[in-house]
Amino acid sequence: MGEHVIKLPDVGEGVAEAELVEWHVKVGDLVREDTVLAAVMTDKATVEIPSPVDGEILWLGAEIGDTVAIGSPIVRLKVAGEGNVKAGGGDAPKAEAPGKSAEPKTEAQPSAPKPALKPADPPANVSPAAAPKAARPASISGAPRVEGEKPLASPAVRLRAKEAGIDLRQVPGSGPAGRISHEDIDAFVARGPQLARATGLARKDGVEDIKVVGLRRKIAEKMSLAKSRIPHITYVEEIDVTALEELRAALNKEKRADRPKLTLLPFLMRAMVKAIAEQPNLNALFDDEAGVIHQHEGVHIGIAAQTPNGLVVPVVKHAEARDLWDSAVEVNRLADAAKAGTASREELSGSTITITSLGAMGGVATTPVINYPEVAIVGVNKIMVRPVWDGTQFIPRKMMNLSSSFDHRVIDGWDAAVFVQRIKALLETPALIFVD
Repeated sequence: MGEHVIKLPDVGEGVAEAELVEWHVKVGDLVREDTVLAAVMTDKATVEIPSPVDGEILWLGAEIGDTVAIGSPIVRLKVAGEGNVKAGGGDAPKAEAPGKSAEPKTEAQPSAPKPALKPADPPANVSPAAAPKAARPASISGAPRVEGEKPLASPAVRLRAKEAGIDLRQVPGSGPAGRISHEDIDAFVARGPQLARATGLARKDGVEDIKVVGLRRKIAEKMSLAKSRIPHITYVEEIDVTALEELRAALNKEKRADRPKLTLLPFLMRAMVKAIAEQPNLNALFDDEAGVIHQHEGVHIGIAAQTPNGLVVPVVKHAEARDLWDSAVEVNRLADAAKAGTASREELSGSTITITSLGAMGGVATTPVINYPEVAIVGVNKIMVRPVWDGTQFIPRKMMNLSSSFDHRVIDGWDAAVFVQRIKALLETPALIFVD
């Protein structure tokens, strides 16, 4: 038998380290070749680390949330044959991972079995019947018996509990078969009046510590960076999307195999492309450390998407070169990849401006956080039917707010308003979206 050390492989070009976000194995597990051992994350892309050999897990070199350098040992296996670690060689990990044992036990170093604990015998001069009853924990909360089980107690005990407002279902009984005595009532009341009330409610004082790791930590870092370095200005405008919704419904009725069902997003993307052509300074990244604005010709629109693991931003590259249908196809493809966790690093990076939408949960107005180092983000709120005055009467119209934020260091309030008003005009008269 030998040992095989697995080191963290290169998980991407230019990446020097990665965060361990999940272990799929534990010490003592038997694994096969290609069994997934762990998952690491960098730049919002999760990479699984498979085992190259069959073997038994002897040692794990990091804990969830640790940042591990590329090339560092992360797993040690017992394998058939010589393995890749020479006897006395330096390849085996020397440092001990936090919370792990320094060296796994081997057959040559068996651990001594611990003696089984034995309850203390009662004194010889005390009969079993006279032995004191085991004390019940003083911190019992909730019903001490299964739901529907009737508590056992004498009529006198029941009367006393009724007069004191005590629910006997909440009182642990120390007698045979859980029978409740006066002493049990006394002990129950002594533990606190809040437990003696017959409300069926119980206090909860537990605290769960949840370590912020993986994608959630990446999101936290990105949001903190954006809010601490970017002075946001948010501009909210309402848009009448009645005509747009009618057009969208009509186009969706023309069912064709090569055309997906249209949502609002492709129309908004086309409107943004037209507005950016007139204000290219909105399609930019601001390097605030160098004091340089990188204004892009290509419009790469990030689409903030909620996934089971958290918020990610897949990017529709070169939206300026995509028509309505192509934009819809790409949005659907990226959304499916993001939700399945298969989106690549390239698909999750490179945006120059972002759209954020919560769909039907979008609320009346929001204050979107800019996707640093971009300078603008367009937020879509939910569509609602509202009464609108047409000059003679109120008529029902489908209305939607756009809540958009801008980097006030490089985008003036006037420019932000012109940009949003241009998008408003295009969405309210959707035929203009198709006019070059």
